[in-house]
Amino acid sequence: MSRYHELGVDVKKKGIESFKGVVDNLYPGAFCVIQRDPAYPDTGLVVHTDSAGSKPIQAYIGYKETGDAQWFSGLAQDALAMNINDLVCVAATPVSFVDYVAFNTLLIDRVEMLAALSKGFGNCLDVLESEKTPVLFAGGETADLPDLLRTLDVCVTMFGRVPFSKVVSGETIKPGDKIIGVRSGGKIRYEKGINSGIMSNGHTLARSCLMKSDYVEKYPEVSHPARGRYTGRYEFTDYVDMLGSTVGEALLCPTRLFSPIALKVLEKHRDGVHGMVHNTGGGNTKCLRLGKGIKYVKNMPKHDPIFDLIQRESGVEWREMYQDFNMGVGFEFIVDSDVAEDVLSVVEGYGVGASVIGECKESKAENSLTINSLHGKFEYN
Repeated sequence: MSRYHELGVDVKKKGIESFKGVVDNLYPGAFCVIQRDPAYPDTGLVVHTDSAGSKPIQAYIGYKETGDAQWFSGLAQDALAMNINDLVCVAATPVSFVDYVAFNTLLIDRVEMLAALSKGFGNCLDVLESEKTPVLFAGGETADLPDLLRTLDVCVTMFGRVPFSKVVSGETIKPGDKIIGVRSGGKIRYEKGINSGIMSNGHTLARSCLMKSDYVEKYPEVSHPARGRYTGRYEFTDYVDMLGSTVGEALLCPTRLFSPIALKVLEKHRDGVHGMVHNTGGGNTKCLRLGKGIKYVKNMPKHDPIFDLIQRESGVEWREMYQDFNMGVGFEFIVDSDVAEDVLSVVEGYGVGASVIGECKESKAENSLTINSLHGKFEYN
């Protein structure tokens, strides 16, 4: 059993297959559910919902330790990015979104927290507007749930449209296609600072192995009472040279907004893009859900220091690390080999690190994945 599974998280999300019979999905193999618009038969509707995961707990620790509610601000981008990045994976144009913020009113100041989140959403809207990929914010809902939630939950539901003639469903992925990986860390032209690259998946494991057990004693609401949590040696404000920041800052770097890059690539090379992958839950194995009879082979670049720190402190095998985390590659384009260099040029124009990290080969059975890394060769299916 993996360390992540011991902490109560299943990266394969067993059980969701039971919904297949009740969800009306025109492209079952696509990255997101696509449904027919009753008013416009040639257009697909895409509605997607997701949250910042357990990352808000880390923000809560920062809030309690420093008294500064601005630690909540980045969660707005996390929740938005987890939806808008997924939405564009099927070539949908994002139209509008709402948020849902549920929290423990006995432990969090409502006004301070909502002000921080509002600022975070505002910053994201400004970025998307400046990159000519605007989206509407239709407000949302707040819920005072002190008996239900220990800390808080920040979610977004997003709506988009895509003409059926432009859907990227993954069905055209074929042997010979190239995989272009886009960095989750570093700096990009529309970001103000350097990102650690962790995004919003794997935080239960990251937080548990890095943060001191003292936090469970100080704030019992941040942890399930089961054993194995908060076994680390770091405080929120501890500066770590290999990170170039404090542990708290590194873990709370917001999930990168990849949507402007993806929409620009689609604008210039739509016919050559056969699939797109946002490496969230399931990490680098996320590509397995796209295409049929494909063997994905990835030659992973050097990852960001945050992942070295997590692996060192947790003792988790590297094979599991690549399944739990994005490992420095936050988004992937699966493209025709003839346009790979042109697509790469578009991506690099945003000042983000990117490279051709692999290719697609034929698989005799179900989809499979081979990862060649600095830490070994790993197989997944």
